[in-house]
This record gives sequence, structure tokens and C-alpha cells, in this order.
Amino acid sequence: MVFARMRVAPPRRLVASAIRGAATSLVLFALPGCVTATRSPGICCGAPAVEWANARSIKADIAYLAGDRLEGRGTGTSGNDSAAAFIARRFAALKLRQLAGDYRQAFIAHPLSAAHSTQPRALATQNVVALLPGRDTALARQFVVVGAHFDHLGRSTEGALDPQAKGAIRKGADDNASGTAAVLELARLLAAAPPRRSIIFVAFSGEEMALLGSQYFVEHSPVSIDSVAAMINFDMVGRLRDDKLIVYGVATASELPALVDSANAAAAGPGAPWELPLRITALGDGFGPSDHSSFYARSVPVLHFFTDLHEDYHRASDVVKKINAAGEAHVVDVAERVIRAIADRPSRLTFERSIARAPAASGSRQGSNVYLGSIPDMSDSAGAGLRLTGVSPGSPADQAGLVAGDVIVEFAGHAVKDLYEFSDALYAHKPGDEVSVTVLRKGERRIFTIRLGKRG
Repeated sequence: MVFARMRVAPPRRLVASAIRGAATSLVLFALPGCVTATRSPGICCGAPAVEWANARSIKADIAYLAGDRLEGRGTGTSGNDSAAAFIARRFAALKLRQLAGDYRQAFIAHPLSAAHSTQPRALATQNVVALLPGRDTALARQFVVVGAHFDHLGRSTEGALDPQAKGAIRKGADDNASGTAAVLELARLLAAAPPRRSIIFVAFSGEEMALLGSQYFVEHSPVSIDSVAAMINFDMVGRLRDDKLIVYGVATASELPALVDSANAAAAGPGAPWELPLRITALGDGFGPSDHSSFYARSVPVLHFFTDLHEDYHRASDVVKKINAAGEAHVVDVAERVIRAIADRPSRLTFERSIARAPAASGSRQGSNVYLGSIPDMSDSAGAGLRLTGVSPGSPADQAGLVAGDVIVEFAGHAVKDLYEFSDALYAHKPGDEVSVTVLRKGERRIFTIRLGKRG
């Protein structure tokens, strides 16, 4: 169903009333001694639940969202609407509260790319929003937002890295059915044992059109943005490899590095399904190409969970069979403990404005359509070059002989220490330019001559 009209956000007094009623009923189940049954046998007097993510449920949710029927969930399509209805049904089954008389927050997406294409300039779509009231009446009017975008490219080639595959459906199993499935599983775990602060679960639409859904949410939030204690985002968390997880945003609050480390340790070892902790690369930046940026811009501490880029990103080959469901379950278990730690703290996180260089918008670059085909390892932040986690088959990088594990240290005569310097050097060129690329391969310095291609 397409929602052609924008809904008006509900008065915040109605939200507060819903929280008061729900929080009171929850407190009745948490009396001293826990003499009555709680909502979950794993919680007693505020202790965290001993429950773990279900990899089969995660895989099933991804399979539905990235299935043929939804045709890639493109914003403004019937498949996107069906995905929203599915998410709303799941929220309802968990008895989560509505914040606007409906789980769906309708809005009109105005994609920037429409000005230069035949794409419609106004697309009716919706975020899906639900509330889990906190069990502490003193803290229940503070919120932790747990979110992921559920839209993807669908049949559109706009933003696709395989535009030559015309008519192909880009189903987005990892990007971002995986993140949506993580939010649904977190909703189940947290609803079984509510933390002290309230949790708002949001599935955003329009992310692939420049974060339109999350921007709409923060501008039309049913609760004051000042009452949001943190935002936890999940985007591409379904392809865990070598137990390596990237968590962005740890510098946006002084307490976050220790919280992430503690949660990672708590999700492994005796009594846990995971023998060893994840190998987490914690990066400070609160900005990035996903929905947490919309919240960080409003001075909200953020974390973004991400299992790194891969050669199927924005391609029709991002399919369900390549998902590591067990790995995603481990990510969810770590994230659930991070969320509880934030939501149960007596005081709010201490927001900090992290200093990080924002990547320049490629659309303003001379070489915005220049193409190399390198896939960077986003977890490598040592500042000694740009490590590649792979190269796209048939790309200029592949044809020249670059391989996964190579570290680019020089591009066209410019030293490369990180992704930003590499981007600057690459986008200073145009398709057809011939450049010299120096890499370190197993400690050996190698030089390649590469003719840059044109994206698409």
C-alpha cells in the first residue's frame, strides 16, 4: 500500500502517556524479590536476560526481505510497501507500542537524482516505528533509537555498481535486509526483558536516496530529539568474515569504547554460544554514509555496526545464500549488550563531537564517474596505506593484477595513507587516464600501470 499523504507526528503528551501506562505495568513485574513471573525468565530485578540471538530467525527474515516477491524493496515501490507491512506485523506480534496511531510514518521522498533522470520526483514511502517502554518510570522518557534501513535499489540502476545488468533485481540481502533482520531480532530480545530507558525501533526507507528516511524521522520525531540518549545503527551486518566487525562512532561519547569492549567480552566464553569475542575495529567517526549520520548531526551519540564492504555491494549478486547468519547472530548478541548498557545507565552518555574528516561528495568531483574497482578494507585504519579486501571482477584493478590483501601506498604520484587520501587522488582523474599505482604485497613493493575506467 502506498501512503500518498504525510502523517502528522502525534503530540508528545500522547507518547508520554503511553510510556507512563506501559512502564507502570512493567514495574509491577519487577518488585523486590521478583515474587511474580517476569516477561522473561532471564530477567530478575533488572538483571540482563540470558538469551541469545537466533540465527535461523535472522536468516528467515533476510530471505523474506530479499526474496523475489519484494523485488529489492526500492523506495516508492509495492515491494517496499510490502516490506514495511511485514516489519509492522513483526512489531505488532511483539506487542510494541505505536507512536502515531500506526507503525508506519509516511512521508514523500524527493530523490536528488530525479532532477537529472526520468525517475519520479516524489515517491510515497514510509518509515516503520515502534516503541518499547522502559521499565524505570524515572528514565522511561529517555530513548535509545535502534534502527536500520530496509530499502534497497530494486530494479533501478541508480547507484548500482553493475548498471550493465539491466533488468536485474538488486535484492540487497546484506544491504540492508541484514540490518533490518538485526533490528527485528533485537526487538525480540529486548521486548522479552525491557531495559530501564525506552527503546524506539525504526526501519528507515529512502536511505539509498541520501538518507531521506532518517532525515525525515529526526525532523518529525514523535519524541524530542533532545530526549534521545543514543542511536544504534545496523547497515550491512550479514557478511562477517574472520570474526571482524567494524563499529563506527565510539568517539561520539566518552563512555562508548569501554561499553563496546565490555559487551563484546560478555557475549563470549562460558555459558555463551560464542567461544571467542569478535575482532572489533572501533572507529571514532559519527558521520558516515548511513542513517546514524542524521542523528549525529543533531548531537546524538551514535554507533554503527558494519561487517565491511564486499564485491557484491550494490550489485545483483548480493543474495541470501551469501549471508553468514551465525556471524550476524554474534553481532546481534554484542549489540544487544551494548544497547542494554546504554539504556540501563543511571546517567546519559556524555556526547562528544568527534573530529573526523568528512569525505567529499563524489558528485562534485571532476571524476565522479571514474572507476578503479578496488574494494577497501574499512577496518584497516593504521594509516599506512589503503588495504584492499578485494577487487571487482573485470574491473581496471582486476585487469591490472591488483588482488585482495594489496595495500595501496601511492596513487599517481600521491602518497596514500588512508581511504580519504586515496579518494582525493582517484577523483582528481577522469575515465581513460593512465595512472601508476604502487602497492605493498607481502612486504614487497610493486608498481602497476592502470587505465581508469568509467563507472557504468
